[in-house]
Amino acid sequence: MSDTLTPISGHCLCGAVTVTMTPAVAEIHACHCSMCRRWAGSVFLEIDAVPGTLKSEGPVRIYQSSDWAERASCGRCGSPLWYRLTAPEANYHAVSAGLFDDAAGFPLTNEIYIDRKPPGFAFAGDHPRLTEAEFEADFVFQTEEETL
Repeated sequence: MSDTLTPISGHCLCGAVTVTMTPAVAEIHACHCSMCRRWAGSVFLEIDAVPGTLKSEGPVRIYQSSDWAERASCGRCGSPLWYRLTAPEANYHAVSAGLFDDAAGFPLTNEIYIDRKPPGFAFAGDHPRLTEAEFEADFVFQTEEETL
């Protein structure tokens, strides 16, 4: 990122949780995986946070959704807040775009797990659309066996 983006602030549905973060890039990403769809109730639209800039106040509930990731939601209304990779070296937060007014005005620039989306989900625009296999080929999951 060559230009530093301005921090953005938002809140959950009930307003009990507020978040502030600096976007890594001025864009929205969409994930169609089954876990994101079940958690968000639809496709998960997110904005990547610059590592170390995400701050929250209020009743945040954390759910360990896999061996390598967790999801945060409001402890009062249940709104999805963020997805975080739990490996210490990852330092990655994907923050729900719905927390920010007008999704911070950012464009949708890519979709992942496109082969997992329901047939009725179709976003307009010319942007990368990766299948599960294409995305996971670039996204290496470090396992305990690989580190031995």
